[in-house]
Amino acid sequence: MRKYEAIIILNPNLSSKVDNFLKDFEKLLKDNSFNILKTEDIGRRQLAYSINNHNKGHYLIFNIEGDSLKLSEVENKIKYNDTIIRYLFISVKEHSGEDSQLLIDSKNKNNDSESEENLDKKAQEKVNIKSDDSSVKENEASQVKENSEENASNNKNETEQDDE
Repeated sequence: MRKYEAIIILNPNLSSKVDNFLKDFEKLLKDNSFNILKTEDIGRRQLAYSINNHNKGHYLIFNIEGDSLKLSEVENKIKYNDTIIRYLFISVKEHSGEDSQLLIDSKNKNNDSESEENLDKKAQEKVNIKSDDSSVKENEASQVKENSEENASNNKNETEQDDE
C-alpha cells in the first residue's frame, strides 16, 4: 500500500456543504480500499491566483493509504465534481503525525485576528474611560467655576452690606 497526501480545494461558495462533501469523499475512498489516516479542514483561504473566477477556496488535506491502481479510479470520479475547483494527490514516503503548515498558519491567523479584536475592544474601553475621565474633569471644573462665582457674588453682597 502506498501513502498519499490529497489536497482538495473546494468552491468557496459551497463552504456550508463541506460536511456533505467530506462524507461522500470518505465513502469514495473507502469504496476503493483506501485508509484515511488523517483529515484536516483548513477552511477558506486566499488563492495565489484566480481559478474559475474564484479568488478564495476551501482547503481540505487528507493523509491516505491505498493501491495506486485504485487512485486513478478515484481521480476519474472526482474530476467532474463541480464542488472541487482543484485537487492534487501526492505520493509520500511517510506521513508526519504533525499538523500541516497550512493548518498551523490558519490557526495562527485566527488567533491573531481574535487578539486584534481584543486589542480593539481594549483600546475602545480606554477611549471610553478617558472620555468618562474628561467628562468628570469637565464637571469638576464647572463646579469649581460655579463655586467661585457664588463666592464672588457672596463676597460682593457682603461688601455691599458692610458699606451700608
